[in-house]
Amino acid sequence: MSIERKSFGTLGTGEEVSLFILKSGSIEASFTDYGAILVSLLLPAGKGMKDDIVLGFATLAGYAGKHPFFGATVGRFANRIGKACFSLDGKEYKLDANNGQNHLHGGFKGFDKHIWKAEAFEENGEPTVLFSRASPDGEEGYPGNLEAIARYSLMSNGSLRIRLEATTDAPTIVNLTNHSYFNLRGEGRCNILNHELKLKASRYIPVGTDLIPTGEMASVMNSPFDFLEPMRIGSRIEAAGGYDHCYIIDRKSDTSEIAEFGEVREPVTGRKMNVATTLPGVQFYSGNSLSLIQGKRGSLYDKHAGFCLETEFFPDSPNRPSFPSSIVRPGQVWSHETRYGFSF
Repeated sequence: MSIERKSFGTLGTGEEVSLFILKSGSIEASFTDYGAILVSLLLPAGKGMKDDIVLGFATLAGYAGKHPFFGATVGRFANRIGKACFSLDGKEYKLDANNGQNHLHGGFKGFDKHIWKAEAFEENGEPTVLFSRASPDGEEGYPGNLEAIARYSLMSNGSLRIRLEATTDAPTIVNLTNHSYFNLRGEGRCNILNHELKLKASRYIPVGTDLIPTGEMASVMNSPFDFLEPMRIGSRIEAAGGYDHCYIIDRKSDTSEIAEFGEVREPVTGRKMNVATTLPGVQFYSGNSLSLIQGKRGSLYDKHAGFCLETEFFPDSPNRPSFPSSIVRPGQVWSHETRYGFSF
């Protein structure tokens, strides 16, 4: 187990940015305090080699520019909010419309475009990096001063644990997530269409052409959205029109206890990733809009170069009373955990 901190470069503002490298057993992960981003996740590849299984950039410049949220801690509200507005306690709030007429992943300058305070330490034998930031009242249109924490740890069983927390001094909405793109073969090596996916989710949330929910919670049965049994991601992707949909995780009860819901297998390497969360939903995105992005090692990330399993509350939930509430009030703590486990 080890923890290393080093420079990751300097922003145009003159602010210094750090890179934190955590090692536990045969797994190594690196994070930057710019955007609380997961920069790399290295797994053994045999003969002393390792493969990086998350898409991203080798330098700070890539993250400081426009990119599709590679590895980012997304907030204040991950996913979309229709017409970039919502009402809370009888008052309407207008958010930045950065996705057509809608609001996406926190706005023009969401949590992924800020430097977070950071500290790295050992916690119960696990190398950990803790990021925190204060989001002021009115930032991107959101009410309330919000204190956010993103804690990333490498567990002794080979899992990456993510604990996200937030508190507020006024009623607000919160939906934090990590937005990593995975490719279990190794970033830049192939597309993810042959990866096999299983999701314990018998319902999903249909969306319109603008990817805003219709309000329905539909069964996946007899549809290309059914991953109740392992299925190649690419087997029905054309019929689905590409995947960028929120799945409702099946639970035995309404408790928010952590529960495993997802498994992904890459057939060539045999690598597996299992995902568990306390959150009610997961956005499965198949990298439909990736197009010739210069990544690491000279890689080019094209369509379907990676997939996301973003654990979260449902999109547009502030405008959908039938969806689980993402409202947080003073005195409450928004606290959730997600684990990505690996076998190789």
